Amino acid sequence: MKNKYGARKTIIDNIAFDSKVEAKYYEQLKWLLQAKQIKSFKCQPKFLLQEGFKKNGETIRKIEYIADFEIHNLDGSIEIVDVKGVETKDFILKKKMFLKRYDYPLKIVTLDRSMGWIELKDLKRLKKKAKKVAK
Repeated sequence: MKNKYGARKTIIDNIAFDSKVEAKYYEQLKWLLQAKQIKSFKCQPKFLLQEGFKKNGETIRKIEYIADFEIHNLDGSIEIVDVKGVETKDFILKKKMFLKRYDYPLKIVTLDRSMGWIELKDLKRLKKKAKKVAK
């Protein structure tokens, strides 16, 4: 079943991924782990962005951000990775809250046909540059 962005849920190793691209990144991480290029990784780590609270008798639920991956590098550093084709308004807001509260680097990556895995911000910059050159 596809979501509104055309992504198709994919299951690998009994783990449900929101898209085929996210599942491919998981396979890439498995390969990096096997090749001893990374120490370890976790799927779908949760980060608390705002505690739940009560106000005027109403219970307000906590806000969490569930990333796609948490990667533990050989040097002991940790990075958080989200695989996206587009950044939704909801995600942009959660990203800002995450960056304010946590010190981990947050990478937004995508799979480009010609360049392979690339950070979404870099791909946007390259496409913008290519448009200028084309004019």
